[in-house]
Parts: sequence; structure tokens; C-alpha cells
Amino acid sequence: MKPTTISLLQKYKRESKRFATLTAYDYSFAKLFADEGIKVMLVGDSLGMTVQGHDSTLPVTVDDIAYHTRAVRSGAPHALLLADLPFMACATPEQAFENAAVVMRAGANMVKIEGGGWLTQTVKMLTDRAVPVCGHLGLTPQSVNIFGGYKVQGRGDAGQGLLDDALALEAAGAQLLVLECVPVALAKQVTDALSIPVIGIGAGNVTDGQILVMHDAFGITGGHTPSFSKNFLSQAGDMRAAVRQYIADVESGVWPDDEHSFH
Repeated sequence: MKPTTISLLQKYKRESKRFATLTAYDYSFAKLFADEGIKVMLVGDSLGMTVQGHDSTLPVTVDDIAYHTRAVRSGAPHALLLADLPFMACATPEQAFENAAVVMRAGANMVKIEGGGWLTQTVKMLTDRAVPVCGHLGLTPQSVNIFGGYKVQGRGDAGQGLLDDALALEAAGAQLLVLECVPVALAKQVTDALSIPVIGIGAGNVTDGQILVMHDAFGITGGHTPSFSKNFLSQAGDMRAAVRQYIADVESGVWPDDEHSFH
């Protein structure tokens, strides 16, 4: 099996071929996902809530991300593996260099960082030093205390600022962008404006790819499930079948549907 690369995702974008991704945190689920056709995985700082039981992502450390990255890499050796740089891990470019090196050595192919235009210097300096970067705009969970909760972003006049941030990140060298909890119209505008692939979560079916937190996708979240998510396991009845259904629904464009999108 050939490793999945950013070049393949860029090819998918040019061909308007949608792709499905999931978060993963351990060897067993990573292997199952890879076996059923998930080519891109994210070791997200969402593990703070789904694995560690915190009420936010803020307590997650770089060492936590590295630990789970090693486990996921063992289970999915050919996946394109993204790893979050957690809260305050890239407050300065120097911190970003050191922390990116930790998770890349653990097996990540790319780091994901939350934030807009203020990160452009960091993105450029990371990519200049052979660290691929995935940006993350919209609802950025590390900013929950600024937002005052987990709320839809980019409505009204704020949409232009988000688009400007997306273009700035791409110009700085970002090769992927995650777009979370934004209106469908804005998600389409951003996806069309960028030459890099855009992965949506709560952004409608207009982005190049989709991602879900695995616990949400299979109905095993302990507590509130986001309104944009769907329990694929309840329909499929089997974890492997649920992963295949998720991939099929994303690739065909039938999911996310209107019920699981924001306007």
C-alpha cells in the first residue's frame, strides 16, 4: 500500500473528489480505520475531552499528542497523519519549532495549528524548515474562552475576515485547512478561493473533505453530541460497516446534509 500524501489530496481537489477523514487516538482504531479505507487521520487535542475526560481541549500537552501520535502511526503506517499543536504550543515561532519537532518525530506527517493571520510568520517559518502545516479556522476550540462557548463562527461581516485569514495562511505556506462550524455559503467561498484542500467539520458538504471526531461519528461521546455530527454506527450496526458508510456518504456528497449544516 502506498502512503497517502498531500499531493494525492491536491489531486482530489483538482478532480472534485471528496475524501473522508477521522480523528484517531490509539493503535486499534487507527488500524481499523485504515483497513476500511480512511487515508487521512488526525490526532486531535479533542483527546482532552474524549479520552482524558476534561471539559475542554486546553489541558492537553504536546507530550500527550506525541504519545497518541506514536500509537496511531503504529496502527496506520500509510495514512497521512496530522497532529494538533495544543493550547499555547505555538504562541511564538520558537515554541512552534520545538513542539512541531516533537510530534513529527513521533510519526506525524503534518501539524495542525489553530488561528488566523497572526500565525502567518509561524506557518512560513515552519514550512521553510520542512514542517507541513494544516491551518484551522472558524470555531477553534482552543479559543473557547474568547468565544464564550462553542458557537458558529463567520456569520455576517466576520465572514470576510475569516476568508482573509484563509488566504493569508495559504500564502504563508499552509497545505491544508480545517474549517469548523461556519455557514455553508462561507465554507463554499473559502473552498473555492483556495488552491489547497479544505476539510470541513460542521461546514456543510461543499468542502473538499470532511472530518469528524470518531466518538461523535460512532455515538460513543460521553455527553453532548454536536448538532453537525451523525451517529453512523447506529445505522450500520457494526463499526467497520459504519466507517465504510461514512466514507461512502462523504464521497457521494449526501453527507453532511442540510440538517447537519449551518446557514
